[in-house]
Amino acid sequence: MPRTIVVTGSGSGIGAALATLFRDRGDRVIGVDMRGGEIDADLSTAQGRARAAAAAARAAGGVVDAVVTCAGVSVPGGAMVSVNYFGTTEFVTALRPALAAAPRARVVLIGSVSGTQPHDPAVVAACLAGEEDKALTLAGRAIAGGRAQQLYPSSKAALAQWARRTAVAEGWADAGIPVNVVAPGIVLTPMSAGLFDDPRMKKIMDKAVPMPLNGYSRPEDIARVVLFLASDANSHITGQVLYVDGGAEATLRGPEDF
Repeated sequence: MPRTIVVTGSGSGIGAALATLFRDRGDRVIGVDMRGGEIDADLSTAQGRARAAAAAARAAGGVVDAVVTCAGVSVPGGAMVSVNYFGTTEFVTALRPALAAAPRARVVLIGSVSGTQPHDPAVVAACLAGEEDKALTLAGRAIAGGRAQQLYPSSKAALAQWARRTAVAEGWADAGIPVNVVAPGIVLTPMSAGLFDDPRMKKIMDKAVPMPLNGYSRPEDIARVVLFLASDANSHITGQVLYVDGGAEATLRGPEDF
């Protein structure tokens, strides 16, 4: 039976690949993006997130079978906090009633293997406390202090912790709604394309995210994993961070972390 799926960041990269896979299965996709989706929205603001979630719920007739959040930014700055973390967590939370109305709802968040790398604990703590203004102030200090590179890992580390906390909180697992994170390594998307043009940056990336199994992934490689976690076939997996990274996390952290 066709399902109704809400996908943020549906206009490119993993989100676009995933929307295609869902539609090929006969599902209805409600895409949310800055422009060109079924719903145009700015997830960097609280008002934009609330409006987008309300519009998605209306478009779905109040019943959403799955939410997949692919929207994100990689340019260092406050948007990493506002979009990558709050643009995901507040959007998903606002759609919880519509998810609860579905018989077998699923939530999948796109994280990153970078969430395991050095980050700013204060930014992470502010995010998890729901203090967006404070998180943005701390992000500004990190940039001023020459630590801008910590913001992306911070946003993804906070997102993974939120998912694990939320997955077993009241109204989620007990309502039959799994919440999981898919954490890619380096994906060949428009967001990362410019990095590969710079030999120096490519060398840095390869050292930071070594991918011994099949090298860089394509958006479709990530989308196929998301497809399973968002499907009815996923009955008992929740609160997990699944690294789809060609072995990067295992290489970097070693066998002791599992």
